[in-house]
Amino acid sequence: MRQVSRSVPAPADLGIEVLRVPEGSPVDLDLRLEAVMEGVLVTGTARAALEGECVRCLEPIHDDVEVDLQELYVYPDHQVSEEDDEVSTLEDDLLDLEPLLRDAVVLALPFQPLCQDDCPGLCPDCGFRLADDPQHDHEAPIDPRWAGLQALAEEQQP
Repeated sequence: MRQVSRSVPAPADLGIEVLRVPEGSPVDLDLRLEAVMEGVLVTGTARAALEGECVRCLEPIHDDVEVDLQELYVYPDHQVSEEDDEVSTLEDDLLDLEPLLRDAVVLALPFQPLCQDDCPGLCPDCGFRLADDPQHDHEAPIDPRWAGLQALAEEQQP
């Protein structure tokens, strides 16, 4: 068994469209490598900083993500059944952590990240950020098809 702690640069496109780990930013890995009969079992955690934007109000989001990692990297000469077509293998005593890291980070991210849980979003009429002024309102325009009825209603009021 071997403990490994490293900080590596983040690969490109690590995340989703609205929330991602910036390319080249540090990803801190704390891993345990264990030799088993089939190959090397990798377990541990990865931590990285996130950047993105709120899906409701488009404000910047800065957060951190920590994910658990676990994968068995089999030796090239180990017999693998045809059912296991996505088995990770060691290549010249090297293992590629990028697919494992990418899968873990993408699955840990929220599908629709928000700047705050109760983010009200943007005004549908003018695009004003509603969190800045919760009382923001517009006088609703009258549909021309209902203008005659509106005039009748105003005549009826005392």
